Amino acid sequence: MSTERKKVVITGIGAITPIGIGKDVFWNNLISGKSGISKITLFDPSELETRIAGEVKDFDPLDYMDKTEARRNDRFTQFVIAASDEAMKDSGIDKDKIDIYRAGVIIGSGIGGLQTLLNQHNVYLQKGPKRVSPFLIPMMISNMASGVVSIRHGLKGPNMCVVSACASANHSIGESFKYIERGDADIMVCGGAEAPIVPLGVAGFINMKAVSSRNDEPEKASRPFDKGRDGFVISEGAAIIVLESEEHAKKRGAHIYAYISGYGASSDAYHIAAPEPTGVGAQKCMENAILDAGLNPEDVDYINAHGTSTPVGDKAEVLAIKHLFKDHAYQMKISSNKSMIGHLLGAAGGAETVATTLTVKEGIVPPTINLDDPEFDLDFVPKKSVKADIRVALNNSFGFGGHNASLIITRYEES
Repeated sequence: MSTERKKVVITGIGAITPIGIGKDVFWNNLISGKSGISKITLFDPSELETRIAGEVKDFDPLDYMDKTEARRNDRFTQFVIAASDEAMKDSGIDKDKIDIYRAGVIIGSGIGGLQTLLNQHNVYLQKGPKRVSPFLIPMMISNMASGVVSIRHGLKGPNMCVVSACASANHSIGESFKYIERGDADIMVCGGAEAPIVPLGVAGFINMKAVSSRNDEPEKASRPFDKGRDGFVISEGAAIIVLESEEHAKKRGAHIYAYISGYGASSDAYHIAAPEPTGVGAQKCMENAILDAGLNPEDVDYINAHGTSTPVGDKAEVLAIKHLFKDHAYQMKISSNKSMIGHLLGAAGGAETVATTLTVKEGIVPPTINLDDPEFDLDFVPKKSVKADIRVALNNSFGFGGHNASLIITRYEES
């Protein structure tokens, strides 16, 4: 193992989201301020207090696999197959020209195949144990997203799944970054996938008092940092990026989006669902990522906030930002993609890393929509996207259980 820290770059992107299938549609709708929140159509939500979600519209698994494969994969795995196919194609990697034992996969999911579990539990109750599908376990377990992508693309390097609730994708990307940085892999396919919009899952979040009940105005329900916010909006999807060492990418003439330059992790060690109120865990996580990148807080130009639209979560994150960045907090741009895409849970960090990468590359900061009456005094880029010179960006993800993960993404400039 080399002791030299290798530079790590992003060379491929794939996204399946409530505001679009494919990275270009996702990005264009994001910077246009389009909301992907609507009434739930995947099942009849009439008995539920919350009847809205961020669904992936017009997704047909048969565009990516045959009927047999579609039947044998839960919706969250179908999403990740589609996103990984796009990311691998976008990267331009020729599998016949790489060392497949140095190409790995780490894909996170907070919940995994919840619909499959519910379906087969009903089969068990109605028809007995002998009728339970032999595919129940491989369809349900969270690590199958990573496993299926490895099998599909023939990647035989490190392969695992990080499960840390809403921080799963950011942890997956951060750990992948470290594999390459320390010389243990050349290529890592990473991100997150989630398909939690099922009656039991939605009911569970409702009874936690975690989700918005703004059913009459779905597009206005996700309101990060607004005084009127009343909870997050549950969403689904997958987002995958391809990481490579800069040396490996340049050798094959790859298109490079940006660097991943730092990764920080911490724990609140406070509560199973609520953030530590002063934001100290989030603060330490961001600080760790900045230090890992060899930067100072004042170097950060933009934060893609966790910004879920919960009363306690947004407040804790703002406090963390103010404590760490001090006066510089007022000089930065900060926005929440969740105002448009909702909360993709274990896939959130993946979608937001894609967005942060494109923000750095394109010099456009997506807005925080629905910010009518801000509770806090920072620049959350309300309503409309803005052009800005973003050289260093920070992406935050914080999960139930006190799991915190932050990534530093920096502009790529040909040396």
